[in-house]
Amino acid sequence: MELVEESPYRFRIDQHDPMRVPGVVFATRSLLPDAGADKSLEQVANVATLPGIVDASYAMPDVHWGYGFPIGGVAATDVQHDGVVSPGGVGFDISCGVRLLAADLDRAELGPRMKALMDGLAEATPRGMGKGAVWHLTDRAELDGVLRGGSRYAVERGFGVERDLERCEDYGAVDDADPAGVSERAVERGARQVGSLGSGNHFLEVQAVEEVYDDDVGTTFGLRPGQICVMIHCGSRGLGHQICTDHLRGMEKVMTRYGIQVPDRQLACAPVSSPEGRAYLGAMAAAANYARANRQLLTDAARKVFTRQTGRGLDLVYDISHNLAKIETHDVDGARRSLCVHRKGATRALPPGHEDLPADLSEVGQPVLIPGSMGTGSYVLTGVPGAPAFASTCHGAGRVQSRKQAVKAERGGDPRQQLEAQDIAVRGASRRGLAEEMPTAYKDVTAVVESAEGAGLCRKVARLVPIGVVKG
Repeated sequence: MELVEESPYRFRIDQHDPMRVPGVVFATRSLLPDAGADKSLEQVANVATLPGIVDASYAMPDVHWGYGFPIGGVAATDVQHDGVVSPGGVGFDISCGVRLLAADLDRAELGPRMKALMDGLAEATPRGMGKGAVWHLTDRAELDGVLRGGSRYAVERGFGVERDLERCEDYGAVDDADPAGVSERAVERGARQVGSLGSGNHFLEVQAVEEVYDDDVGTTFGLRPGQICVMIHCGSRGLGHQICTDHLRGMEKVMTRYGIQVPDRQLACAPVSSPEGRAYLGAMAAAANYARANRQLLTDAARKVFTRQTGRGLDLVYDISHNLAKIETHDVDGARRSLCVHRKGATRALPPGHEDLPADLSEVGQPVLIPGSMGTGSYVLTGVPGAPAFASTCHGAGRVQSRKQAVKAERGGDPRQQLEAQDIAVRGASRRGLAEEMPTAYKDVTAVVESAEGAGLCRKVARLVPIGVVKG
């Protein structure tokens, strides 16, 4: 794949048939994928062939190979000009996202209570491949409430406070969710998992604010040096996975009806305005709401443990999703156009003054939460004016090894011991589960964040370091 270096943080893949737009990769040379082992740049070019795509097929600094779209891919299609929606542009863990909670507690104060806190969080956090959950739904009506109302419904039922919704993307729920598009198999997979972490790279971390780069923005976000925080990373569990599977199969069958040809069957898609496109977006929104309720319930469980063990509470800084397709209005070639913006392994980074921000964040922009690999720091960023890629940025460190490769690399080592040697308390993960997520399996998150900032996608606000982790 031939790349043209436009700047130290931006590379271009020139448009050639059947590409409709160029590809753009935000990265430094050291962060570019290994062309021999990772085909994600070919996927960037493939995405550029989608009907209705505008501007460019974008890749974030954490880009790596995914299903159809690369993980770290952003693409927008014009709704009014045969633009398509592709489930591969969202991924299987719909609305997987990150939530950050801040405590009125310093690291030094937590010290003697740390073990009890970690034990309590481990006990209160259902995780792994099983069906344990914070909320045991009694019937389909309650599940429909989750699918339609997301965090709003959870708060209505007593799992949180109204302020939580002001610090959630979309005020806690996507409004056009349609549970009718959710199959019975998806319902079966999700009914007993509301309020659970799952496994893989999902986690609940106790963190400390190591550094604040912008005191004014940090204060607005509610962050200060030395402060204890909790970061939660999880998604829509088996329900979201099944919704993606179902609608990929459906779209693959109807593409010829709409005259659509794609270079990779994993890019199966349909026009946004078609029955299949609308059905997917409705079901996807239902899964997004499930994911947001999931994080809200885990928040409620963590708060109870925190209050019991420390006497302090946890305030929500922000909740942001990184696997979604959203209908948004953006300027394209000097005109306002309705676009279906796919962000797969990428997050929104709204600039100051954006209409979707709550009033108390309007002057500083949206908090963007970037978790590092296990055992490394995480970052809080903010959106900036005039950013490219439809106000999007990276979502994490980005894998450079498969889970199998990561386990092989850690053979003979003791991941738990390595983490505990860094004074990071570990609860609940198997040796294999830890080995899959060790830092060697990922890019350097600091380099990823600096590249995103250098490309004009966002700005650093704070860095947090882990002191305890709960995993499946």
